[in-house]
Parts: sequence; structure tokens; C-alpha cells
Amino acid sequence: MTAATAILQMICPDQPGLVRELSGWVAGNGGNIVHADHHSDQGAGLFLSRIEWQLEGFGLPREAIAPAAASLAERLGGEQRVTFSDQRPPVAIFVSKQDHCFLDLLWRMRTGELPMRVPLVVSNHPDLGSIAEEFGAQFAHVPINNANRQEAEARHLELLKEHGIELVILAKYMQVLTPAFLAAFDPPDAFHRVINIHHSFLPAFMGAQPYHRAWERGVKLIGATGHYVTDELDAGPIIAQSTVNVSHRDEVEDLIRKGRDTERLALARAVRLHLKRQVMVYRGRTAVFE
Repeated sequence: MTAATAILQMICPDQPGLVRELSGWVAGNGGNIVHADHHSDQGAGLFLSRIEWQLEGFGLPREAIAPAAASLAERLGGEQRVTFSDQRPPVAIFVSKQDHCFLDLLWRMRTGELPMRVPLVVSNHPDLGSIAEEFGAQFAHVPINNANRQEAEARHLELLKEHGIELVILAKYMQVLTPAFLAAFDPPDAFHRVINIHHSFLPAFMGAQPYHRAWERGVKLIGATGHYVTDELDAGPIIAQSTVNVSHRDEVEDLIRKGRDTERLALARAVRLHLKRQVMVYRGRTAVFE
């Protein structure tokens, strides 16, 4: 097995010497850096950094690393997050009736490609309950409509708290999360906690039935977008996108069929990048360190 590492993500005001400051902090505690990625956004005046180092031989015990990094971030006037490569955070998957993205995520989790646990699956329909149970997850059927949305989302929040959920994945859930839900579970900062798959190459064809509208426009390329969820529909920061060529011979059904593959790929890639702590959000956009 690969030796465990610590990962520091930092966003702070840009200033000279930050690479030396951060790498020096790791090295000063005896850390052996295995990955270091940095980005200076001159227009925003921000510096973004992801540093990963081996835990073996590091001078601070695991439980002391996050407080020490928080003190460093406070001194630099920034935000930080510390995680560890051997963690498998608890994830909730929200689904409806379509199973292709859901099954793909569970398969990738089982093979070890996605370092996560899925103790909870939430759905507004009962159809996928047997799949969730096969993978050892609690299946919560919570019907939702405009009349009961507040009560349903309150139940969602109870379930997320009960299972200690760190990330929600909307795998073709087909419901809009309210600002109240997002404020309770995912307060705005640089490290978002809800990922959605949208069946178009955003920002093209936002909203419902994008494949139908793409077919009507005669596009030659369709895609899917894995993005973080915000109050603005289908406008959250983009993490990953996937595309496929289409032609005049394709009907709407062909676009939908081809689109399922792009949805699986884009969502899996977005989730993996998030779990590997390779994504940071600033000014409504993402920096993806690969």
C-alpha cells in the first residue's frame, strides 16, 4: 500500500515568498514533499497552493497538523484545509430513477478508484433501493414536491448529520436544492460539499432537456459537466467536463445514449478530483491541480 500523506490546501492573498513560506513550513517540520502545485492569480490578487507530503517522519502528530496549518493560514490571511490520503470520507449519493451514474460511482468505489464510503443513499423514488442495499448503504426514500420541500430537506439534513456525511453527490437526482439546504450543509467558502452532474457541456443548454435542445440546434458535439452546486441553477464552479461527437444521423435518443457515457465519465472524474483534494474554488471558478 502507498504510504499515507498529508495534504494542505491554502488560499491566501498573493505576496512574495509564499512558495518558500509554505514549503519551508513543511520542511521545517521534517516533511518530505511528494507533490506541490501553486497558482498565482494576478487579477484576483490570490495565491492558491496544494502541498502533499509523507506522514512518516513528519515532526507533528497527525492531530496537531490541522491546528498548526490553521495558525499558518491566519498569519497569511487565508483559508486552509488539511486532509490525509488514507481517509475515506463518508459520502451520500442522491438519486432519482436513472441508475447509470449511481452504479458507476459504486463500482469505482468498490474497485478502490474512488476513496470514499457510501453509508447513505437518498432518493425521491423507491426504484434504486435494492442497488443501495447490495452495496451496504442505507436507502432513504424521501418523496419531495413543491408542497413538502421544506420538510423533505429537513429530513435530508437529519440523515446527513446522522451519518456524518462530508460530501453529497447528485447522481441524476433531478431536483433543485434550495438555498436553505445549501446554507445549512454547504456554507460558502473555498471548499464546497455538493457535486452535481449536468447533462450538457455547460454553460450551453442549461436547465431541462438539454439533449433535445442540442438536437434541435444540430450541434456536432455534446457533453456533460460535473460541477459544484450553488444557489444559481447549473451555474456552480465547474470541476470536470466530458464530450462526445454527434452527427446529423443521430436522433434525440442517440444523443441521450451517448450522453450517458459522458455523464458517467464527467461525474466520476469530478468526484475523484474532489476526493483527492485537487480542486479549490475562488471567485466562482475552480483551480484544478492535476
